[in-house]
Amino acid sequence: MYQEVLMFSSEEESKDMIKFLDSWENDPEGVRKVFGFLKDHLMKAKGVKLGFNSRPGITHSLRAGAVDDEERALFVMVDVIDDDPDNRWLSVCFYGDTISDPDEEGDLIPGGLLGEDGYCFDIYGYEKDKLSYIAQRIDEAYLCRSKGAG
Repeated sequence: MYQEVLMFSSEEESKDMIKFLDSWENDPEGVRKVFGFLKDHLMKAKGVKLGFNSRPGITHSLRAGAVDDEERALFVMVDVIDDDPDNRWLSVCFYGDTISDPDEEGDLIPGGLLGEDGYCFDIYGYEKDKLSYIAQRIDEAYLCRSKGAG
């Protein structure tokens, strides 16, 4: 399922993400490490395009979509919430019909993901078990997408 493939929507978005990560110095809870883990996980998915939208003071958003999916622009969105640069946290969101949440850790957001129902998982620090759970949801959404769901 995974191989080293990385395609950003534009070179500028790739550079913006690198610039943002390089500037992220204060990280007392390890949220930058979590973002890096999730980014690296997505970078291994075959046929995935990545986008990065930086809105300083609001969010920095990494979006992963399938190159061949014309119906949905993404299958996961990893937002760095930036209202307090000294205490950033992540919101990882999926379309509600592309994942399960057996441990009921996510929050249903009606109409909250590009107008469709979504599930979002908030991450406030580095927790190995939670990272594993989120990575499983990413894999699930990736496979759901590749089977033509949506």
